[in-house]
Amino acid sequence: MTARSADRARYDRATAHLDAPLALVDLDAFDANADDLIRRAGGKPIRVASKSVRCRTLLERALAKDGFAGIMSFTLAESLWLARSGFDDVLLAYPSADRAGFAELAADPKLAAAVTVMIDDPAQLRLIDEARGGGREVIRVCLELDTSLKLLGGRVRVGARRSPLHSPAQVADVARAVTRRPGFKVVGIMAYEGHIAGVGDAVAGRPMRSRAVRLMQATARRELAERRAEVVRAVRAVVPDLEFVNGGGTGSVQSTAAEDAVTEIAAGSGLYVPRLFDNYTSFTGRPAALFAMPVVRRPGVGVVTVLGGGYPASGAAGADRLPVPYLPEGLRYDPQEGPGEVQTPLLGPPADDLLLGDKVWFRHAKAGELCERFDVLHLVEGDAVTATVPTYRGEGHTFL
Repeated sequence: MTARSADRARYDRATAHLDAPLALVDLDAFDANADDLIRRAGGKPIRVASKSVRCRTLLERALAKDGFAGIMSFTLAESLWLARSGFDDVLLAYPSADRAGFAELAADPKLAAAVTVMIDDPAQLRLIDEARGGGREVIRVCLELDTSLKLLGGRVRVGARRSPLHSPAQVADVARAVTRRPGFKVVGIMAYEGHIAGVGDAVAGRPMRSRAVRLMQATARRELAERRAEVVRAVRAVVPDLEFVNGGGTGSVQSTAAEDAVTEIAAGSGLYVPRLFDNYTSFTGRPAALFAMPVVRRPGVGVVTVLGGGYPASGAAGADRLPVPYLPEGLRYDPQEGPGEVQTPLLGPPADDLLLGDKVWFRHAKAGELCERFDVLHLVEGDAVTATVPTYRGEGHTFL
């Protein structure tokens, strides 16, 4: 029996009393992945990215480990909810236009102390001030650096279009704008190198592309390490008591942690290890989050149909954004249909061994987006469900 076959047997036994559709998290795999992230971070704290987890119980489980500290959130409403729930260090990773949220933040000393907001433009400070509604609390601010690699005089850009702040001078200018404006304090710098942390460098069947990605990433790492250090020096000249410099992601933990200028690492997807993280040479994780759909039809030899399953991930549309049939091994989509909203035909020899009601296990392309489809996660240890916990959706929250 292969390791994957053994996992399938465990998951089927653990959930035999439960009808699919359902989602689970294998806690043995989750903990092993967390420990690997800690090892790769080399002693620097890891700020867990909540959008890749979207379950308070599992955020707490990660943060209970030595080596994790703080949350990186994705909306202001989520940040305030987490802070009210007892999380005392929440960095909002994206700028916000949530005026009601800013009014609440500016009026509550506990929330203002726990939540740090992201900016990359002085106009965002004006928006926050206009939303205060009389609240006088000092707003903690983080500045985001654009990490993209620019080549040929800027005519070629590699990396996500995020912050407009690319040079040390640009970031320092915004830091000065914050210090001149009462009611705000610069406490950190964030720089997410998605073209390094979020792009696999060993894509199966595509050796030339994989080599090109590795060359690009090596160049980008060198350029960013030098520029990030210059940015930190420039900002510290304006804000000597800067609290943190955040960088990295699951795919770049060890290289980002090696930079002296970086004080903490961000990571979250590496806890669940979705399918997009199968193509990395820097680490190998264990799939921890899966969902199961029931067999509801047997249209013919070598074919079964499961209920639903069409859960594409965000990003540029493509086959790599689709969930992948994982267990039993050997199933594939019908190329004429793919995964559907209400039914999904699956092809392959294992189909003939599946009965009506049997579970087919899938891996999502991304991590936390799975939790937008399910109210609860069944937590599995060994071959038993030891707890069932709500996702954000299960607690009544869909923040985006």
